[in-house]
Amino acid sequence: MDKVERIGVSLEADLLAAYDGLIAKKGYKNRSEALRDLIREELSQARSEDDDAPALGVVLLVYDHHVAKLTERLLHLQHSNLLVTISTLHVHLDHHHCLEIIVLRGTIAQINLVGGQMVSLKGVRLGRVNLIPASF
Repeated sequence: MDKVERIGVSLEADLLAAYDGLIAKKGYKNRSEALRDLIREELSQARSEDDDAPALGVVLLVYDHHVAKLTERLLHLQHSNLLVTISTLHVHLDHHHCLEIIVLRGTIAQINLVGGQMVSLKGVRLGRVNLIPASF
C-alpha cells in the first residue's frame, strides 16, 4: 500500500453529522475511507472528460428481440468491434424483451461511439452507457 498522509479538514458540526449519517447508511467503517471514495470519484469524473482516456464501459440494453434484424445488428456491432467488446450477458425478461449487458474496453470515445450505436438501434426500448476510466 502507498504511504498514507494525514490531513486535517474543518467542517461545521451539522455538515459533519449529516456526513457521518450518510456514510453509516452506506456501510463505511470510518470517515477516511468514505472521503477517499469521494476523492476517487471526483478524479474519475475528471478523467472521463478526456475522450482519449482508457476506460471500461457497460452498455445496458432492454430490447424487443422480435424487431426485424435487431439481434443481428447487435451481434454485428459486437463482432466488428472485437478489440472493444470484452463480454456479453443475455437475459430473457419475457416473451418479447431481453436484457443485454455488454462490457467494452477502449478509449472513452470508442466506448461512447459503439455504445451509442447499440442504444440507438430500432427496437431498443431502454439503453444506457456507463463509463469507468481505466486508471484506477
